Amino acid sequence: MDTYDIERYLNIRSAYGPSFGPEGERLSFLMNTTGTPQVWTLEEPRSWPEQRTFYDERVTFASWSPERPEVIFGKDEGGNERAQLFKLDAETGAIENLTGMPDAKHRWGGWSHDAERFAFASNRRDESVFDLYVQRRDESGDDATLVYEGDGWLSLSGWSPDDSRVLVSQAYSNFDQDLYLLDLESDERELEHLTPHEGDVRYQSASWAPDGDGIYLVTDEGDVDTLYLTYLDLESGELETVADGDGWNVDGIALDDETGRFVYSRNVEGYTDLTVGEFDETDPTEFETFPEPDLPGGISGGVSFDPDAERFALSTTGDVVNTNVFVVDIETGAAERWTDAPTAGIPRESFDESELVHVESFDGLEVPGFLTLPDAREANETPVIVDIHGGPESQRRPSFSSVKQYFLDRGYGYFEPNVRGSSGYGADYAALDDVEKRMDSVADVEACVTWLQEHSAVDPDRIVAKGGSYGGFMVLAALTEYPDLWAAGIDIVGIANFVTFLENTGDWRRELREAEYGSLEDDREFLERISPTNNIERIEAPLFVLHGENDPRVPVGEAEQIAEKAAEQGVPVRKLIFDDEGHGFSKLENRIEAYTEIATFLDEHV
Repeated sequence: MDTYDIERYLNIRSAYGPSFGPEGERLSFLMNTTGTPQVWTLEEPRSWPEQRTFYDERVTFASWSPERPEVIFGKDEGGNERAQLFKLDAETGAIENLTGMPDAKHRWGGWSHDAERFAFASNRRDESVFDLYVQRRDESGDDATLVYEGDGWLSLSGWSPDDSRVLVSQAYSNFDQDLYLLDLESDERELEHLTPHEGDVRYQSASWAPDGDGIYLVTDEGDVDTLYLTYLDLESGELETVADGDGWNVDGIALDDETGRFVYSRNVEGYTDLTVGEFDETDPTEFETFPEPDLPGGISGGVSFDPDAERFALSTTGDVVNTNVFVVDIETGAAERWTDAPTAGIPRESFDESELVHVESFDGLEVPGFLTLPDAREANETPVIVDIHGGPESQRRPSFSSVKQYFLDRGYGYFEPNVRGSSGYGADYAALDDVEKRMDSVADVEACVTWLQEHSAVDPDRIVAKGGSYGGFMVLAALTEYPDLWAAGIDIVGIANFVTFLENTGDWRRELREAEYGSLEDDREFLERISPTNNIERIEAPLFVLHGENDPRVPVGEAEQIAEKAAEQGVPVRKLIFDDEGHGFSKLENRIEAYTEIATFLDEHV
């Protein structure tokens, strides 16, 4: 079988983020053909797409106006996450900067139904908090109307069917939120609290019911472990269960608030299970279902309905299926692929598929993970990359990864654990690594490596730790806590010291991150004790540290200090900093350089 270099693999494209135009004849989506995600449009399935934006920087989302040939999209600079909003005239190609405040973040809140206005949240007044704004489509910059001054992490969840109110979410942590209503026509403009509660409760994916009298959302209210779909009656304040998820999280719902047609998804062991239906006009908890679409890959999301809600678009992916946009007929379930993101000439049949496995940890906990082995392997000779996700409240799912397929092509195995603290397996599982239990998740990694060492295909002396962001911390902690297990470590934009990380992360993030990791005020001594920089004398494995100079989440100083301290211990250290990147690497040329260097590093040490 032919082998391909990393540049070829990184030229495998992804098409995602679909949005239907107002007539239902055009579809916008994001695709990274030029090296960064840009806006493209299509008029029919598998036709030649038209590129609409031409930036070196990434576009983060695109949303069609419901009434006009206009698209609003977001773009930041150099990975700094201070996204600005832009309007694209789809007829002339003209682009206008709607916000023009490059020092502030702007988080999209959606078009009004009449498409005369849009809403967003921004920290332009105070970097540490988010306020709510409404802006007319022909306004820009300071013209936006401040409709509510926030005091934390506020987001917008959509306009009411009559455009008089907006749904507002306030996040205190990933597992604790509140929902509010903001009446835009009231002089007081005060938030109406919809979800008073005690303790940590999630209220997510909120969508208006067609009559405007209620809200559909997912929650774990009521001392339950997983998210379920519910209806919130705005008059009574009562929650009524719509679908309980059958032991798995209902991840969210996409709802057309004119017809009551919807798509909701369950996360079953990391795979997507879709339900397509239409709510009853007289009983908001009753619905009829339509055939489940037959989509490749097993992972789907990002639903956008056409204007009549007769079809919806979404992206789908899988281990051996690069991401593309499909359009589904709601009543029949027939799915048609609209985009044709190419695989750079690499045969799709050459990609390797993962196996879902479960590993028993030190305390009997079953840790799920995805193990992928190359087709060409000999017993006890396969090196393995253990790739640990960030978050920590995230989840590794069997979606397509060109980097993973590249290393499989080079003869590496790939193991992706969902250690305790991961999302997708219930609130109890996600809380098992909170604050003082942080290092139990690192012990899960040790259990996974022990399991791998006993696998018939694996070379027990050639196991690599790799991870990004919080996963970078996990790599560094695994290398310092269990130094004998590793042949090498790859730390990408990782946390090296929790104290310096929390002191220097973006002001808007600190409180949310302290809710997970512990606070500087109450837990400083513990945070210092578990920080890899303070345990660096135990590291033995060669280390490669990569970071973006403009990272607003995990400041580049984390990379500088761990690389310096490891080198002082006599450990072989390689450091690579990109001056035009942030929290991760979005530009193709940087990704090529990064993974070429990683491959060379592993060739040398593994």
